[in-house]
Amino acid sequence: MSDITEPIEEGPFSFKPFISPLENKLMWMLFGIPIAVYFEFSGQHGYAFFASMVAIMPLAWLMGKGTEEIALRTSESLGGLLNATFGNAVEVIIGSLALYAAFSNPELTENMIIVVQASLIGSILGNLLLVLGLAFIWGGLKHKKQQFNAQVSQTNGSLLLLALIGLVIPAAFAAANEGVSNDSIVSLSRWTAIVLLVIYCLNMLFQLKTHATLYATDGHHDEESELSQKQGIILLLVATLFVAWMAHILVASIEHAAEEFNLPYLFIGVILLPFFGNAAEHMTAVTVARKDKMDMSISIAVGSSIQIALLIAPFMVLLGWAMGVGMSLQFGLFETITCLVAVLITNFIIQDGESNWFEGVMLIATYLIIAMAFLYM
Repeated sequence: MSDITEPIEEGPFSFKPFISPLENKLMWMLFGIPIAVYFEFSGQHGYAFFASMVAIMPLAWLMGKGTEEIALRTSESLGGLLNATFGNAVEVIIGSLALYAAFSNPELTENMIIVVQASLIGSILGNLLLVLGLAFIWGGLKHKKQQFNAQVSQTNGSLLLLALIGLVIPAAFAAANEGVSNDSIVSLSRWTAIVLLVIYCLNMLFQLKTHATLYATDGHHDEESELSQKQGIILLLVATLFVAWMAHILVASIEHAAEEFNLPYLFIGVILLPFFGNAAEHMTAVTVARKDKMDMSISIAVGSSIQIALLIAPFMVLLGWAMGVGMSLQFGLFETITCLVAVLITNFIIQDGESNWFEGVMLIATYLIIAMAFLYM
C-alpha cells in the first residue's frame, strides 16, 4: 500500500508518479480498460463485467487523489467531506446508469433495483466495517493507541442511527403489512427521501457553518501538494469520465455475469461493486490512519456512510421517481438488519474516542461474516 501513497520527491508538479505503472503499481489495473472494451465488443459480457470492475479500482483511486489534492487547500473537516463525496461518485454513476437501464428496458427493472439497493447497503457496510477496520489495523500496528474527537464521533454516530431510520421504517412497514402494495412502499420511500435530504442539508449547515469549530482539527496542511490545483481538477474530471465509461459497460454486463458465473445479484451489489468502487476511500482512509490522522480517517469512512444514507440513497429514490422507476428504500429485512448491526458495533467502538488494531479486527470479522451470508443467499 505504501508503494502508491508515498510522497514524490520535491520538484515540478507531474502526473507521472500517479499514472505510470512503473511508479504506481495500482495503475497496472488500468489495462482493464482496453480489456473491458474488447470483451464488450466481442460479446463476452460476463468477462467484460469483471474487467470493467477491475478498471474502476485504479480510476477511483485517481479520483480520490485528485480530490485529496484539492482538499489539501481546505480545512480537514471539509477535506474529509470532499473525499467522502467524490468517493461516493462511483455509486452515483453506477446507480444512475442502472436506473436508466431499468427505464429503457422495463424487463430489467427488478434486477437493476436490486443492484442499486444492494450497492448502497454494501457501501455502508464496507465503509463502517471494512474501511474503518482496515484503518484501525493499519494505524494500530504503528501506533499502540490512537485518539480522535469523541464528541464528533458521537454526533456522527447519532446521525448514522437517524439515517438508518429511513431504511428501517420502509422495511418494517412492508414486514408488518404483508398485503401492502408496492406503490404504497414506493410512495412512503419518496417522502422519506425528501426528509432525509433536508436532514443532510441541515447537517452540512451544522458541520461547515454553525459548529465548524467542533470539527476543526490541526495537522491537515502539514503535507505538501503533489499536484497543482488545476492538475488536481483535471485528474478528477478525466478519471470521472473514465469511471462513467467503465460503469456503463459494467451495468450493461451485470445480468450476463450473474447468469454465467452463478452469482447472486445481492452478492454483486453488496460485496463486489462497493469493494472495487470504494477503492479511493479505502486507501485514503487507511493511509491517513497510518499517519495518525484518525479524525480525517473516521470523517471519510463514517462520513461516507452518512452521505450514502442521507444523500445518495434518497437521490436514487428521487431519480427513479423522475424516470418513472419504482425505486424504494425497502432494501429487505436481512439487508436492513445487517446495516443496523454495522452501525451499532461502529458506534460502540468509536464512542470512547480511542482505537487500536484489535478493534479493527473485530470490525473486519463482522464484515466477513456478513459477506459470507450474502454469498449463500
